[in-house]
Amino acid sequence: MTRSVIVSVNAGVATITLSQPEIRNAFSDQVIAEITAAFTEVGQRSDVRAVVLAAEGPAFCAGANLNWMRAMADYTREENLADAGKLAAMLETIYRCPHPTIARVQGDVYAGGMGLVAACDIAVAAEGAGFCLSEVKIGLIPATIAPYVLRAMGARAGHRYFLTGERFDAAEALRIGFVHQVVAAEALDGAVDGLLKHLLSAGPAAVRACKRLVQDVVEREINAELIARTVEGIADIRASSEGKEGVQAFLNKRKPNWLS
Repeated sequence: MTRSVIVSVNAGVATITLSQPEIRNAFSDQVIAEITAAFTEVGQRSDVRAVVLAAEGPAFCAGANLNWMRAMADYTREENLADAGKLAAMLETIYRCPHPTIARVQGDVYAGGMGLVAACDIAVAAEGAGFCLSEVKIGLIPATIAPYVLRAMGARAGHRYFLTGERFDAAEALRIGFVHQVVAAEALDGAVDGLLKHLLSAGPAAVRACKRLVQDVVEREINAELIARTVEGIADIRASSEGKEGVQAFLNKRKPNWLS
């Protein structure tokens, strides 16, 4: 089986790379399992001090794989709950990784991919990267990723971009706090290396403790109750008539019935 995620460790830095550029590094159940396993593994390694989440190709992550979406279109609510639960577990694994994490965003980030970026501690983006919470365009909601995305961009920006599903650029992502730094594409690695230099020069235990401190002090803990609510939210709307219509319209490249 071809691996969709590559893990490498060098000088205390683990790099987890999404390696399916031909499908814009879109999610599938296999990709979710591999990302979860990768973050679990590096999180347990004593020789790792920081983690970089990167991607190959022009897109960072385009959300759900079309073949995976076709399979999901016929899921029951129970199957949707199980499926969304795996995505939620992946995001929590990234968020809870004991080492500091940096998202190296070289290209477009859509839908579920926004959760990947938001679950990391720090995000650096190339100037040409675009961002979009596109779920409402196909009759769905970004429920599972919401706890992480709203922490990153704030409620006010969330009201706009969750509801409109419009694309925004890297400058806007920086303005609303979704990413911490925007640089020219050729300067992206240098920016990430600069952050890593700071992380690696600090006390390892202090960095891990600071990460826990931030998570403990934010408005609401990401706990089992909140995660369950987001999983139920996406399962319910996927199984609804509007959700099914939106997904089928997207897959069949036609307008959904609310635009007819």
